[in-house]
Amino acid sequence: MRAYLFFIFFCAATVQVYAQTYRLSGKITDEKNNPVSFASIYIRNTTYGSTANEDGDYEFKLKPGTYTVVYRYVGYLEHIERVTVNSVNEERNIRLSSEPFALQAEAGSGNEADPALNIMRNVIGKRQFYMNQVDEYSCAVFVKGVQRLVSAPKALMNNNVSRALQLDATGKGILYQSESISQYNFKNPDYVKEVMISSKVAGQNTAFSYNKASDLQVNFYKNNFEIQGLSARAFVSPIADNALKFYDYKLLGRSIKSGKRIAKIQVIPKRNNEAVYQGDIYITEGDWRIYSINLFLTKKDANINLVDTLEISQQYIPITDSVWLPTSALFNFRGDVFGFKFKGYYLAMYNNYNLNPGFKKGFFDGEVMRIDTLANAKNSRYWDNNRPVPLTALEERDYVRKDSIGRIQSTPRYLDSLNRTRNHFNPLDYAAFGYQYYDRNSRQSFYMYPIFQTIFYNTVEGWGINSKVHYIKGFDNGQSFSVTPNIRYGFAAKLFSANIGASYNYDPRNQAVFQVRFGSDVLDLNNAGTRSLIFNTMSSLLSENNYVKLYRTRFGLVAWQRELTNGLLFNAQMSYAERRQLYNTSFNHITDVKDRTYTANNPLAIPPDVESELFPTNQALTAKASLTYTFRQQYVTRPDGRYIEPSRFPKVRLNYRKGISGVLGSDVNYDFLSLDVFDDRMQVGLLGYSAFKVTAGTFLNRRNLYFMDYNHFFGNQGTVFNPTIGSFHFLPFYTYSTDRAFLEAHYEHNFAGNLLSKVPFIRKLKLEEVVGVNYLAQAGNVSYSSIGNGSLTQPTKGNYSEFYLGVQRFIFRVDYGFAFDGSRKLVQGFRIFYGIR
Repeated sequence: MRAYLFFIFFCAATVQVYAQTYRLSGKITDEKNNPVSFASIYIRNTTYGSTANEDGDYEFKLKPGTYTVVYRYVGYLEHIERVTVNSVNEERNIRLSSEPFALQAEAGSGNEADPALNIMRNVIGKRQFYMNQVDEYSCAVFVKGVQRLVSAPKALMNNNVSRALQLDATGKGILYQSESISQYNFKNPDYVKEVMISSKVAGQNTAFSYNKASDLQVNFYKNNFEIQGLSARAFVSPIADNALKFYDYKLLGRSIKSGKRIAKIQVIPKRNNEAVYQGDIYITEGDWRIYSINLFLTKKDANINLVDTLEISQQYIPITDSVWLPTSALFNFRGDVFGFKFKGYYLAMYNNYNLNPGFKKGFFDGEVMRIDTLANAKNSRYWDNNRPVPLTALEERDYVRKDSIGRIQSTPRYLDSLNRTRNHFNPLDYAAFGYQYYDRNSRQSFYMYPIFQTIFYNTVEGWGINSKVHYIKGFDNGQSFSVTPNIRYGFAAKLFSANIGASYNYDPRNQAVFQVRFGSDVLDLNNAGTRSLIFNTMSSLLSENNYVKLYRTRFGLVAWQRELTNGLLFNAQMSYAERRQLYNTSFNHITDVKDRTYTANNPLAIPPDVESELFPTNQALTAKASLTYTFRQQYVTRPDGRYIEPSRFPKVRLNYRKGISGVLGSDVNYDFLSLDVFDDRMQVGLLGYSAFKVTAGTFLNRRNLYFMDYNHFFGNQGTVFNPTIGSFHFLPFYTYSTDRAFLEAHYEHNFAGNLLSKVPFIRKLKLEEVVGVNYLAQAGNVSYSSIGNGSLTQPTKGNYSEFYLGVQRFIFRVDYGFAFDGSRKLVQGFRIFYGIR
């Protein structure tokens, strides 16, 4: 028995020794003993590799054995070491020599063109093959990012700023650093699922952030490559199908690496200020594949945002004899914002490629990323054992410092103090932004809307108060409950309204929400939306344009929403309302505009300034339902819920509305059906992106309905407009409302600066050019019910159209356009948007 136990112990000890890993580490320098930052190191005949840090330090975790280790970096000779790892850690310091790329004459070539042109033609010819060579794979990805403040203006850098940015005593240091380890799964053409196993973040991101593997999927075999956050336009790959129209190439020399002849080719833009790269690309001749990339973009030449220079480096290694895939991708950047100079990098390192993962059917189900519940809970020991790129001394000190700060900032005493500060009531802040109170212990908050959304004026109610408070209670499982009471009083009309709504988000993962609302209110006849309280107040008092027409309602409604399956959202609502017409009671103004008077509260009144009856008091029981389908909807699953990603494909929505007659005294009897097809952002190659919306609808039955039951359109009257796709620039709010069949179409294209970036001086403004068209066609005359004379008929309208062009920068936009009724021009002029609707 004793011998048997000894045998078991011996086997266990043997397994433990065999499983034990040892560290291969060292420093990589050049001939002048300067560190070679981010050099690639990998084990030949495996897919296991590492990358040196910013100081040139590297390390591997290896089991005992003999390995062939390859050290390489762009511009240096490849260095190969035979390393034997026994039962101790091994240190190997490596010196890389600059690589001499020799130019060789092209035998028998009478062509004066640079030999690089023929090389690149061969590479372009193989682009499609290499882009689709690997049908699927999985790999482990380590992503690291660092942003550092290099210098700052003394006048702006004080103790408060340093403390807010968590900098050291000198006012410099690391602003932000992050690390993550993910399992990345890919299937052609563009199916992705990433599982983030661990994540660590310290500091405040002040530029842009790539902290997951999918952010750094650099593939120059694709024709165009978008860099999220830095530009609204895509950049042309040096090996794109149309690359010869954008680039010239120069052969800088050739060298031999691992038995393959590598050509170093300079990539030169043909023209300035286009969406193109500069730099070098390394090609394996004969195979005509990418060996490595070292390209860059500049603010001056490429008109990028946030940073002044972005350098992209990429290294490929052989996974099999015929398949090469990236071992690393590096984004190096630097910039200057108001004298604050910063620099940094984002590094992605790929390991353990599996070219035959055998994904099961349904594996790619729309979930593009899942973050493990404990991803942020990994301790320093975990990172020491699993981090493939060692920390620099500066990075390690920064983690220690910020972890200490983080522990202090997570104490109840600190959080309670922070809560009291944030909950402090400031009258000026409340007037402009509202006031929010939050209790972190109970996860309750309430928000009081600001003064400018509370006090209003219109010709129906006169001066009034619209007081609204929003209360929300959150739960640990992601559910939430909210209540919004609303009190409204118009002093001239002596009209008091009060209503309350409640919403229960009981299944956040499936967007499942139950809502109820009841009470009384004053509503817009155009339920598609006209102008906010503040804009209607300003236009009424300053220019005597009372655009918004209102009616009185006492109502109750219940609504339910849920995603039935990924991408298919169902929404249903049942409401009952008593609706009464209102009339003007107040005629105040600040500026008396010559030859202008307030119009009646009936938008179809003739003459327009004389009050007349639009509809009788009526009751309406209405049912609504809609189905919205997003093609290939993608989402991210995080510990705190499920988040839908912006779709790259159009959406389709089917709407049905039913006026139910004879139940609870309901007077309405109609059926309305419409179909929407829309896309908010559709990339159009190098030309920017488009947005469109097409809606077709009709009333299947219109036995009895009133003006507020019509189909209304998202019009605009006034200088400020809403840039949302589906809205008009000049369409009157009510004139084209219809109870007949209609077709509505909107198309807008943003050139993303491709045109104005070529104009000197103007290009510095980084303006984006916008052009668009809006169209509306209706069938037949439009009628509406009225007391006394039954059905009145609105004159037939022609096909309405708008054409516009404009420029935008961030939230600011200016358009100039023309509106036509048929071939007759109605109006032209400027429309502006500055973030407030």
